[in-house]
Amino acid sequence: MSFLSLLVDVGTTIEEATGFLQYLLVFVFAAIPVIEILVVIPIAIGLGLDPVLTGVVAFAGNVLSVYALVVFYRRVANWLRRRRGETSEQSDRYARARRLWDRYGLPGLAVGGPVLAGVHVAALVALLAGSRSRIVAVWMTAGILVWTVVLVAASAYGVSVLGIA
Repeated sequence: MSFLSLLVDVGTTIEEATGFLQYLLVFVFAAIPVIEILVVIPIAIGLGLDPVLTGVVAFAGNVLSVYALVVFYRRVANWLRRRRGETSEQSDRYARARRLWDRYGLPGLAVGGPVLAGVHVAALVALLAGSRSRIVAVWMTAGILVWTVVLVAASAYGVSVLGIA
C-alpha cells in the first residue's frame, strides 16, 4: 500500500462516517504512528470538520498514544530485545530522529520530530537516549501542541482560500 493510497483511505473513511464517528476516527488516526496529526488534521478540515474540534481531538489522540509509548517503552524495548536478540536494524525514520537528537537534544526532537520522523519515533529516540519519561512526555506534548496549532491554522486558511469546504 502506497502512502498516497493510505491518504485516500483515511479521507474516504472519515468522509463516509457521520457526526461523532468522524471525530472518533480523527482521534484514532491521530494516534496511529504512520498517519498522526500531519495527515489527519488537513484531511479532516478539508472535508469540512470543525477546525478547532478537529485540532483538539487530533491532539488528544496523538498525545495519548505518545503517553502510552512513554509509559510502556521499557516493557516494549525489553520484549523487542529478547525477540530480535541484541542486534536491531535501524530504520531511516529512526536514523533521522537520532541525528536530530544528536544535534538539538530533546527540545529539537520534540519540535522537529513530528515532521521529520514522526512523534512516536522521536519519543522513542529520546527515551532510548536516556531522557526521563516525564520530561519526554512534557516536551513531546509541547511539540505536538505547536504542530497542531500550525496545522489547524494552515489547513483552515487553505480551505478558506481555496473554497473547498
